[in-house]
Amino acid sequence: MAVSKSTVAIVCIVLGGLAVLFGTVLVFVGPVIIDDQIVKNVEINPDNGLSYSMWKDIPVPFFMSVYFFHIVNPDEILKGEKPTVVQRGPYVYREKRWKDNITFHDNHTVSYKEFRQYFFEESMSVGNESDVVTIPNMLVLGASVMMENMPFPVRLLLSSSFKSFNEGPYLTKPVGELMWGYDSQLVDFLNKYFPGMLPTRGKFGLFAEFNNSNTGQFTVFTGQDNIRKVHMVDSWNGLKRVDYWRSEQCNMINGTAGQMWPPFMTKESTMPFYSPDACRSMELVYQRPGVSRGIPVYRFVAPKTLFANGADYPPNEGFCPCRQSGLLSVRSCRHNSPVFISHPHFFEGDPVLLDTVNGLRPNEDEHGLFIDIHPETGVPMNVSIRLQLNLLIKSVSGISETGKIAEVVMPMIWFEESGYIDGPVLNTFRTNLVVLPMVMEYMQYIFIALGLAGILGAVMLYVNDKESVKGTKRDPTNETQAEKYSMNDTGKI
Repeated sequence: MAVSKSTVAIVCIVLGGLAVLFGTVLVFVGPVIIDDQIVKNVEINPDNGLSYSMWKDIPVPFFMSVYFFHIVNPDEILKGEKPTVVQRGPYVYREKRWKDNITFHDNHTVSYKEFRQYFFEESMSVGNESDVVTIPNMLVLGASVMMENMPFPVRLLLSSSFKSFNEGPYLTKPVGELMWGYDSQLVDFLNKYFPGMLPTRGKFGLFAEFNNSNTGQFTVFTGQDNIRKVHMVDSWNGLKRVDYWRSEQCNMINGTAGQMWPPFMTKESTMPFYSPDACRSMELVYQRPGVSRGIPVYRFVAPKTLFANGADYPPNEGFCPCRQSGLLSVRSCRHNSPVFISHPHFFEGDPVLLDTVNGLRPNEDEHGLFIDIHPETGVPMNVSIRLQLNLLIKSVSGISETGKIAEVVMPMIWFEESGYIDGPVLNTFRTNLVVLPMVMEYMQYIFIALGLAGILGAVMLYVNDKESVKGTKRDPTNETQAEKYSMNDTGKI
């Protein structure tokens, strides 16, 4: 039995209406379902295989690239001339990070220690760890500044100690020894008679205390009770605040541990985190949107106020005593050594800093730090943290090793810690947290569009059917005239 067009039209209208209804429901319910899936995947929960394994073992390529500022004119510096440096590097190290001693607590927090190891990658470096460079001797020039206010006889004694241990104002050594430590009789002497003066009891090196070490015990929120707090630090080494600085605000432990952030970020969001290496909390700000390996991201960068001094940015007064903007003194948490942190090549620092050293050429592409983050999940897709270590050097009377050195904050090294999600982890992340939510979002509009198209088509079919039916009905007047013509023709025959 043939189905009439009207019946087909009615069926299409019903189906189209259902499609529009389903699509409309998805408009309101879809975002709730997507957000619920994101929440389940980003909270710190051993039952969530993807996010928990990423949080626990960080299975992504992570590297530390180190650049040395090789001193070109060491003798002239001792005579009071301006230092001239040449950048050497990068010397690249693959980082392995993992969390251990993981303990979940009843208040929806988890404690852990994160360990790190470094492995030299010669294929990614400009040379090898046997390359020789010259940098300031922290043990001599740093200690001289630390002792400048001691009685003159004490300074003379210190200078005599340097001579007896054959320690001069500079170190000319292989990269590997400068990084991970070298034997020094002076270090052995200080550790024996002045325990605690140096950060390490073994060999002395710029990164000696970092390799095979941990960043302290972090306790962070799991997000199981409030996803807005996931990864946020509750305490570090049992502390809610530190006591390195001069104001309550500067001593606060804010944000996350610097690896992941809460989801549902906006352009108005900031990215606070606590850095044990810098002894303080920092905060990045939104710069622009972008795409990283096919995934939409927001780029966050350091604000110009990050290392500004108290005069230029009053909230930073607690980090003082300050020098020029662009420098952060870490004396209070680094055994009182005159060490300063800055952006590489004094990027975004006071122009005066560039006038004191030859050979620096700052630019944002090479020296600005950034994090590209997927805003819906709070997971970084591409990271580049760049910092520089500097040493305050100057002439100190009574210590002949300092000569006539003009007071200057001397760059020693800068390093970049970089990482990005790639490979199977990227594919799984993209599928679970990007593609599927995107498909669900598109489905709601597809159903509405198909439903409206079905309804419109059904209406047109129904109207067309009615017109066809009317056309087939015969007019009685026309039929009578036709019969008359037919009878007349028959009579003639």
